[in-house]
Amino acid sequence: MAFPEKLKQADLYIDGRWCAEQTSVTLPKLGRKLEDFRAGGMNRPVKVDMGGEALEAEWTCGGWVRDIIRGFGAMSIEGQQMRFVASAQDDATGAVHSWEAVIGGRHEELDLGEAKPGEDTELKGKTAVAFFSLHRDGEELVHIDVLGMVERYGGVDIMEAHRTALGRF
Repeated sequence: MAFPEKLKQADLYIDGRWCAEQTSVTLPKLGRKLEDFRAGGMNRPVKVDMGGEALEAEWTCGGWVRDIIRGFGAMSIEGQQMRFVASAQDDATGAVHSWEAVIGGRHEELDLGEAKPGEDTELKGKTAVAFFSLHRDGEELVHIDVLGMVERYGGVDIMEAHRTALGRF
């Protein structure tokens, strides 16, 4: 019987600088835009792929994080890079695995929440994502560079032929 890996430790880096305040992250949901297509001679429609859905991430940090607040005004689409690293352990074998997620984007929302003397503060945010990568033990699982027109899953770039057709190498 296989047991799921359990997240044990995590860190957050903002633009390459370590930030101890991370408490949680909701990584981008991977979604495809599919539309019905029914041609003559077809008894029912099939879904055709029209590209991916917009990516967004949500996260919460303990305390107010100066570097994130400063990055809110970024004007570029990949305005701030957030790198989430975590260790997960397989309780059946004891093996520890590393997970790394990198997102680049603009912050859509920052919520500094309620502040009371003597109580913890937190910063919640939502980021519109233009770049996303996910690795496990160094193996690339997902790499999406929206502006670069690159989209790899398990090492297979589903946009390579399109870039070639458009003369974008």
